[in-house]
Amino acid sequence: MRKTCLLTLLMASAILTGAPARAEAPTIVAACKACHAEDGSGVGIHFVPVITGIPAAHIEEALYAYKDGARQCVTEPAMCQTVALLTDEDIADLAELYSQLERPSLNEPYDESLVGRGEQLHNTHCARCHVPPDEPDVADALGYPLHGQHPVYLRYALQAYRDGTREHLLEQMKEKMDLLEDSDVEALVNYYASY
Repeated sequence: MRKTCLLTLLMASAILTGAPARAEAPTIVAACKACHAEDGSGVGIHFVPVITGIPAAHIEEALYAYKDGARQCVTEPAMCQTVALLTDEDIADLAELYSQLERPSLNEPYDESLVGRGEQLHNTHCARCHVPPDEPDVADALGYPLHGQHPVYLRYALQAYRDGTREHLLEQMKEKMDLLEDSDVEALVNYYASY
């Protein structure tokens, strides 16, 4: 799969740098689909986040965080290499495209015994900013939807926030993350996976 992502990245890079005008959306989207899949779910690639069903502003924020280095590409460097090629217009177009796609149900396994505790932790620490993707006010939420996200990716992202390898965009999030223990992270991951 890594070879496919890198091959697509190289093809997209050649098209983007060889053309005098910006690349058409299908070329840009092809680079995304290599890892995130046709529907944006990253099916079969558990460390790749689901990018559908997220408001456009949140997708833009995430892409700029990768582009600016606030988010590092530790597991898959192809993400940072791809984002580095994007123009502001590309980022806006991709965000709009993926925000319009419905988030698929992943049906990933989760530990039912941790879901209740995870829900309590979510309600106490996370619910103010992170709402489900089908919530009517999702576009107005401060954080992007965590419900229905890949557990492997969530575990990685939450740990990256906790250990400082991913920059907190809000001080309130850092304060909340500092309160969590490893077992709390695991409960949250299982709660979000149960969506």
